[in-house]
Amino acid sequence: MRERRLGVAVWVKNTRAAKNLRKFGTIHYISKRLNYVSMYVNANMLDETIRIMEKLHFVTKVERSHRHEIPVEYNNARPDKAKEYDYKQEKNQVMALAETLMAEESSPATVGST
Repeated sequence: MRERRLGVAVWVKNTRAAKNLRKFGTIHYISKRLNYVSMYVNANMLDETIRIMEKLHFVTKVERSHRHEIPVEYNNARPDKAKEYDYKQEKNQVMALAETLMAEESSPATVGST
């Protein structure tokens, strides 16, 4: 069974030193322009890991991700119109159109000469 992981944003002074954060968790993204590291840490060790990372000389701030607190299932959601579309009906229409085009191609075209 997989361990539960939570996201952490670590603001660093220099992104070259960000490689040292690999021992605390899985690095997902390093932003060189904004000088932060997005990473995942085991949920059961989160508080201790944040405390240790804040003591590092190249870390300016550590923020927890609140993404796991956001609900993903909604009770009063409106149905999606795209999901209601009947793709089988569209396939039947396309097949009927293809058959008529094939029938027109196979019948000899009468060309009148003047």
